[in-house]
Amino acid sequence: MASQLQTSCRASCWTIGVCILAAALLPGLQAQTVLVNDTVSGFIGSDVVLHCSFTNPLPNVKITQVTWQKASNGSKQNVAIYNPAMGVSILSPYKERVTFRNPSFKDGTIQLSRLELEDEGVYICEFATFPTGNRESQLNLTVLAKPTNRMEGTKRPLIAKSGRTEKILVATCTSSNGKPPSTVTWDTKLKGEAEFQEIRNSNGTITVISRYRLVPSREAHRQQLMCVVNYQLDRFTDSITLNVQYEPEVTIEGFDGNWFLNRKDVKLICKADANPPAHTYEWKLPNGTLPGSVEIQNNTIYFKGPVSYSVAGTYICEASNAIGTRSGLVEVNVTEFPYTPSPIDDRKSMVQPNIPTPVIGGVVGGVSLVLLVAVVLFVVLRRRRHTFKGDYSTKKHVYGNGYSKAGIPQHHPPMAQNLQYPDDSDDEKKPGPLGGSTYEDEDEDVGGERKLGGPNKYEEDAKRPYFTVDEGEAHPEPYDERTLGFQYDPEQLDIAENMVSQNDGSFIS
Repeated sequence: MASQLQTSCRASCWTIGVCILAAALLPGLQAQTVLVNDTVSGFIGSDVVLHCSFTNPLPNVKITQVTWQKASNGSKQNVAIYNPAMGVSILSPYKERVTFRNPSFKDGTIQLSRLELEDEGVYICEFATFPTGNRESQLNLTVLAKPTNRMEGTKRPLIAKSGRTEKILVATCTSSNGKPPSTVTWDTKLKGEAEFQEIRNSNGTITVISRYRLVPSREAHRQQLMCVVNYQLDRFTDSITLNVQYEPEVTIEGFDGNWFLNRKDVKLICKADANPPAHTYEWKLPNGTLPGSVEIQNNTIYFKGPVSYSVAGTYICEASNAIGTRSGLVEVNVTEFPYTPSPIDDRKSMVQPNIPTPVIGGVVGGVSLVLLVAVVLFVVLRRRRHTFKGDYSTKKHVYGNGYSKAGIPQHHPPMAQNLQYPDDSDDEKKPGPLGGSTYEDEDEDVGGERKLGGPNKYEEDAKRPYFTVDEGEAHPEPYDERTLGFQYDPEQLDIAENMVSQNDGSFIS
């Protein structure tokens, strides 16, 4: 019993001792760290440095070895070893490319030269210590592959044809063996389309190919097409200028619309936009006969001597190149005299200010409104001015024939206007204009013969008194269709409107 108790006591004491020793060493163990870069990258063929250091070693901890390893398929492959007793050891396939920078118990940094794609992976730096065991950290090495870029145009000739819709290849841009892959774009004003293709190579690199296609046209000729490759911080550009072949497009210059008789030194020039350039020009008229006074030199037709009506007509120029033949025409008219623009034409030709349409509409509308208001005011004021201004009597006064009771004419006899009493008038006869004769012109029918009224007739009428409308109605016999002379004096219009005539020839207001 006593022996068992002694054994149990010894075991407990051993456990307690170990725990005390571990507790004493734990802060030092936690402080010991292997420092490395998390990620390192480099291009193929370049050199990279893999840093590794051991921090805060305890005085009683002994470093026995520094080892670099590469993780491969779940296992570890030794790359380089530093042992103070055995020295430096570099293993294949790194034997010629790996070196320790400054090997020591605290620094295990190595340099990897002439990077290869196979060097990419996870590397482990390990410090072997006694009695605390091994300490390690790992980093990731990325191997970059700078691509090879090139651009080339198609060897196929680009020919523009009318009605063609097929898009053909005009250029190819290639970024080969890049890692990671490049970004390829096109910079151009052309209206084409690009297609892209990525090829993964067996060594892990990627080749990017872009092809540009378009429909050849006259507008595409001499246009620039640029390929742009972006890789990491690098930028590559290359460009070509398209050479599109097309048939001639013909225009004729020289006729200014002012060819007149006897004008001299006139000519017509046939200009052809073509690729390749036009090599043949032919001038002709619709009837096939050119005037005898013309001289043709290549693409120009000269008219010798003064201009006459015989040079008028439609001139056609045909231009040809290796692609085809096209023609253009101009209608030449000859006038007798020179054309001189009128001042109005000159003013029309002047540059007009660019006034917005809403502003013009607003101005026109405003002016129209002002004119409408002015017309309405004018009409209203004019009617108000000519409104009758008499007394309050309901009788309508009819003036006589312009003579007083004594038959004496007035000093300024006004022009006579003939008024009559219409048959269908109401209780008050209203005078109306009549285009008939006056009293002096009335005829008499005596014995079947018409006789003009004589002086006695005139004197009798001249001595007639003035009648009001009511008084006239009291004598129904000859006065229902009686014509009375109404005197109208423009100079006394205002007086007539404001004055009322009396039977004795006077006026009162």
